[in-house]
Formats: sequence, C-alpha cells, structure tokens
Amino acid sequence: MEKRDYYEVLGVSKDASSDDIKRAFRRMAKKYHPDVSKEPDAAEKFKEAQEAYAVLSDENKRRQYDQFGHSAFDQMNGGAGFDFSDIDLGDIFSDIFGGFSGFSGFSGFGSSRGNRATKGRDSIVRVNLNFEEAVFGCKKTINLNLNEKCDYCDGKGGTGAKRCDKCNGRGITVENRQTLFGTMQSQVTCSKCGGKGEVFKDNCSKCRGTGKVSSNKDIEVTVPAGVDTGNQLRIKGKGEAGSNGGPNGDIYLEFYVKAHPIFVRDGNDIHLDYPITITDAVLGSKKDVPTLYGSIKVTVPSGSQSGDVLRIKGKGVEDVNYRRKGDMYITLNVVIPKKIDRKQKKLFTTLAESPLDKSIEFDKIKKYL
Repeated sequence: MEKRDYYEVLGVSKDASSDDIKRAFRRMAKKYHPDVSKEPDAAEKFKEAQEAYAVLSDENKRRQYDQFGHSAFDQMNGGAGFDFSDIDLGDIFSDIFGGFSGFSGFSGFGSSRGNRATKGRDSIVRVNLNFEEAVFGCKKTINLNLNEKCDYCDGKGGTGAKRCDKCNGRGITVENRQTLFGTMQSQVTCSKCGGKGEVFKDNCSKCRGTGKVSSNKDIEVTVPAGVDTGNQLRIKGKGEAGSNGGPNGDIYLEFYVKAHPIFVRDGNDIHLDYPITITDAVLGSKKDVPTLYGSIKVTVPSGSQSGDVLRIKGKGVEDVNYRRKGDMYITLNVVIPKKIDRKQKKLFTTLAESPLDKSIEFDKIKKYL
C-alpha cells in the first residue's frame, strides 16, 4: 500500500514548527495508542503516526524528506535507508501520558525498559451512574481483573537467580529486520528473561516465573458529588503490579451518567422545561416546581410567553472541585388545549371579539395586510 504523506498523517502543514509537530503527534498518540484505543485499526494508525513523527521531529531527516519524499529512506531507490534504532520516544510518551506511565508502549521503535523497575500498567474502568448518583455522590463496588504480585515468590518469579545469558543481564536484545525501509534495528524485551535481566534455576510454580498472578477482586470506591460523563477519578496504587520492584499502576474510573427524565444538565446548571396553561401565562400563578433538592414554589409572572426563562439561584449541581452550586433555569412552555368544552369556547369567543393585546407588535403586521 502506498505510504501517505507524513504531514498529512499528522495533520500539519509543511511549514509547521517542531512544537506544532509534537502537539499533533501527542493528539494522535492519545487517540490511537494501542493501550488505550478500542478502534480496530488503532495499532496501524499509531505506527503510521509514530513513523511520521520520527522523521519530521528530526531536523536532518525532515530536510531529506522534504527534498526526496519517502524515497529518501528507501535503499532500493538509492536512499540511505532509515534506521529507527536511534529514535527514543520514551520521553514524549511520558510527556503525553503523564500519570499513565504504566502503558506498555508500542513495539518496533524506540528504547525498551530493559530490567529497570517499572510501574505497573494503569487501567481505565468505566463506571455507569444514574443522574442522582452523579449529582449527590455515592459509593460503588468495582470489579477488577488485574495481574497482582505473586505472594508465593514475592513477585520475583523463582529462586536461584542468575544473569540471563541471552541479553547479558540488560533485559533487552537488538533485532534486525528487513523492511521496505531497508534494514531496521530495534531494541526489544529479552524473550528469555522477560526483561528482568536474570533467569531462575527454579521458576515459581504459582506464577510460572512471571512474578504476577491474575486476580479478580472487588473494591469499594467513593464517587464524589458533582461528577459528569467523561470525568475521571484516579485511584493510586490499585492497578497492575509493577515489574522488577516497580510500584503498582493506578486505576482510572471514567464516569458515564444516565440521562434524567426531566432534568438536563449543562455543566453545573440544570434546565427544566415546565408546561403552563394559557391562564397561568395571562394572569400569572404560583407553581410547584421540582428541583434536585425537592419541590419549591415558583411565581410565574402575568403576561409570560412560551420560551421565557426563570432563574433559580443555587439549585444546580455542586461543582466537583470548588463545591459551589450552579443555578436552575426553568423554561416556560405555554400549552394550548387541543379540546375545549362549550363554556370554554364561549369565553374564548368573547375574548376574540375584544382583543386583550393592542400592542405595537400587532400593528407591525396590520400595515402589511
């Protein structure tokens, strides 16, 4: 398949600055990184973006690409070949994912962790809430499937440790592959020791040398008042076990809030469409109006129109960070009866014969009749 233009891949112009290129790659990495994206072609799109960034973020390679295009790195067409082994994307991944430093990364480019102490993988768990749970907060029991440190071998993986003879204790090996770019060299986790740098005389019978065991458990979490769809809550140290003595990863709870039958949330404000009769609108009235905190009496002014909005201060949602409550907005909807009895019809006929409103709005129409 023909390769796409690297600038097109990242969605930047050809005169984009290095900062623009980095920001573009950050956006794509967040969207398509295989550890977080659920899209079926995420791995291919991430690899394509990673390759484009590797070229365009390097001043020399970018200059070659601008002059010769993809053929600049194609040995078959006289190019110099493209060796990705000198491109370390570890720093930008750390910058991109921040607290999500436990993500496994994407094999093929960049450096490997080797036998360094590594934080365990972070996990994102979807939590469904009804409207009231989100507004007022609640306690939820979350079921997790995680790899935890093996208690039988204390996470070591076995006994009788000795240096791995395949990677010489480094935890990584170098592989050469023939691709369309020519010979590509990359650092990968050692297949014999799994990146630990050592192997055991006797592997742990419980975890089979991995140092981790699969565990299913329930944890109770407190959902703070005021969360909304898309908000995340970090639970530190409750994620997957780390490697080589590294700390556990974190759990990120991502909330999805079910819609309410009558209330609509907009940030911390609440909106309600409220039906009133013609007499309510003409004469004014007092109405019982539901709020998040119980019913209240609201005065409908005489002469109200459909679409008029009444504001009730402090009857919205409490802000999840600052504890201030939003407001409630009541939109009046004047309901026209579809059927009326004879007595009502007579009253409306009498009103029609002597119009109540002789305002300038009617005069604007009359002059065009």
